[in-house]
Amino acid sequence: MTTPLTTSVALPELVDEPDEPQRRRRGRSRLHRASPLTYLTLTFVLLASVAPLYYMVVMASRPNSDITSNPPPITPGGELRDNVTRVFDNPDVVFAQALLNSLLVALVATITVVTLSALAGFAFAKLRFRGKNVYLLAVIGTMMVPVQLGLVPLYMLMGWIGLAGSLWSAVLPFLVTGFGVFFMRQYISQAIPDELIEAARVDGASTFRIFVQVIFPALRPAVAVLGLLTFMERWNDFMWPYLTLSPENPTVQVALSRLSGGYYTDQALVMAGTLLATVPLVLVFVLFGRRIVGGIMEGGVKA
Repeated sequence: MTTPLTTSVALPELVDEPDEPQRRRRGRSRLHRASPLTYLTLTFVLLASVAPLYYMVVMASRPNSDITSNPPPITPGGELRDNVTRVFDNPDVVFAQALLNSLLVALVATITVVTLSALAGFAFAKLRFRGKNVYLLAVIGTMMVPVQLGLVPLYMLMGWIGLAGSLWSAVLPFLVTGFGVFFMRQYISQAIPDELIEAARVDGASTFRIFVQVIFPALRPAVAVLGLLTFMERWNDFMWPYLTLSPENPTVQVALSRLSGGYYTDQALVMAGTLLATVPLVLVFVLFGRRIVGGIMEGGVKA
């Protein structure tokens, strides 16, 4: 009688594999770890970015005798209030009016550029009409023409319609930009599916209602970026306001150029004016920077 062979098979040792949430947490922990070189690079970039602003504050709070000393001072002084008062009391420059003019020009341009660029971008991205590609190429072509080439004919046009020297002449040429239209068109094409628009049309929505209730709310990341870039561009513009505005009604950049003019340049006065001109940009970033970054991240996750 034969006995059956008994073979012992070694079973593999069971190992508890981590579940999906644990794997995700481990992946995130590895992803968030930064090397010392990363911290060193970020620290260098931060210092290089903040150093000019800090030294501007130092120079704006010092008298001219300290600014021209050797070695130059590296700590703020106690003359900031006096220098700021001298900027506003300067008889040759109406600095308060210049700040208000720049704020009006930048705000109006930002609102119109964002709105009109979104409308045109929606048309180029999602609507069908004859000659769409030709019109889009024409818009892109305006981005290839240097601004300096259009200054003389644009000034003649402002004089022909009777707006040369007024604040409207600094606003009207920049109500919409080719970059804004192209930027919005690209974003709408990639971020908003055609099925969403078709569903709104099935529900009986008109084209304008689709734009207001469907398209524009989804453009928050693009609106934030384009609005910030437009505001900074118009606030920092110098050449066109210098040509078209009168000396009694300047923008802030033109006012700064007049502060630094003449045979003798009051460095403390110029730095105080530069500090005042920088404050609105810093406030815009402090107030809306988190929303802008959050909107960009939201758009990236949705994409």
